[in-house]
Amino acid sequence: MAVISFSNIDQSSLQAYRAGVLHFHADPAHHADAYAWHEDGLLLVADGKVVAAGDYQQLSAQLRAELKGELKIQDYRGKIIMPGFIDTHLHYPQTDMIASPAPGLLPWLEKYTFPTERKFSDPAHAKDVATFFIDELLRCGTTTAMVYCTVNPVSVDAFFSASEARNLRMVTGKVLMDRNCPEFLQDTAEGGIRDSEELLKKWHKRGRQLYAITPRFAPTSSNAQLQLAGELAQAHPDVYLQTHAAENIDEVAWVKSLFPESRSYMDVYDKYGMLRPRSMYGHCVWLDNHDRQRMAETQSAIAICPTSNLFLGSGLFDFKGADAAAVPLSLATDVGGGTSFSMLQTMNEAYKVARMATTYLPAMRMFYLATLGGARSMQLEGTIGNFAAGAEADFIVLDPQATPLLARRSERTESLEELLFALALLGDDRAIAATYAAGKLVHSRTAASQ
Repeated sequence: MAVISFSNIDQSSLQAYRAGVLHFHADPAHHADAYAWHEDGLLLVADGKVVAAGDYQQLSAQLRAELKGELKIQDYRGKIIMPGFIDTHLHYPQTDMIASPAPGLLPWLEKYTFPTERKFSDPAHAKDVATFFIDELLRCGTTTAMVYCTVNPVSVDAFFSASEARNLRMVTGKVLMDRNCPEFLQDTAEGGIRDSEELLKKWHKRGRQLYAITPRFAPTSSNAQLQLAGELAQAHPDVYLQTHAAENIDEVAWVKSLFPESRSYMDVYDKYGMLRPRSMYGHCVWLDNHDRQRMAETQSAIAICPTSNLFLGSGLFDFKGADAAAVPLSLATDVGGGTSFSMLQTMNEAYKVARMATTYLPAMRMFYLATLGGARSMQLEGTIGNFAAGAEADFIVLDPQATPLLARRSERTESLEELLFALALLGDDRAIAATYAAGKLVHSRTAASQ
């Protein structure tokens, strides 16, 4: 580890955290030396940014030599500090309808999703749900998320306001839908884009907030709306674009009937210039090799949603195909089609999906996908996702002793891989001892339980 100088740091703002420290600098599936692990480590933070992460003995010796006074260290020994989880696809308006039964995606949307989203024209309701939703994210260790609102601009203001109040790094946007949806949720091609542009100007890069142009999915946007959405995305290359693609066989067939001129579902978006860096496509279960190649060429990313894909019976994600094409990948809960806010439970399902599709997914890869993989997919490496010097200090404290079963299994692990695997397969929100955003404690399991 390079020697760090503390001479240019405001030492009054310096914070120190001692525990096992883990973060990634590459994808473990493709690099042998992909992570840094300090069994007795120290994370140093100042002014909401990472100063250094490394071996406790080395860094503490330097601190004692250079600091004028004594630095108080938050002692989390026996636990693991790592970057906060990054959830790249979920819906905050669906919080209250999570775990709703339906025979498939399309009837689930019609019976539960659209009626629930209707309520978000009420600012008080939107604020209440947004606050609860963010509480759940932080309780589960998620510090950044790419979130869908509803068609109503009020829902966007409510979410960004709740996020801004806690200084979180969040991405969201107004949903665009001008056809094939209930009239009470329908906008127009021009009106939806106009609202999006106004919200973009209001919120994008305001503090830590980032905007995403958000067509719900191709079937609920006319050609005119998709065209305008693509043009807006091209006019603002630093803004995000998020939507759904190839989630369900019935959905894919519907898209084919609506867009017969397009080669594939993904080709619909490609036609309108929506394959680009900072674009995030949820699901992508039913892609072919050509689709994956186009995504890789354009640095368009996939948000893998194993929990909702299993819940709605949509299919198994093809890890081998995506890796062969080198498509940027990340993990997502997809609440409320997904049945948990926990990225640990999402890893649990991802592992099983991969096994059913004849792929083995090591714990190291799963934790990478939930941290640096998400940051890379969002073009935010160096800002979030690891402990590079200068990165925003969003991090979590994982507790391998959180439950009796997890503690018993953790005591018998013989490697870091085994320990992480136990956390992924047996852990949930209880394994998150603390969550920090920009260096500030925003959730403590101990405080929450009192």
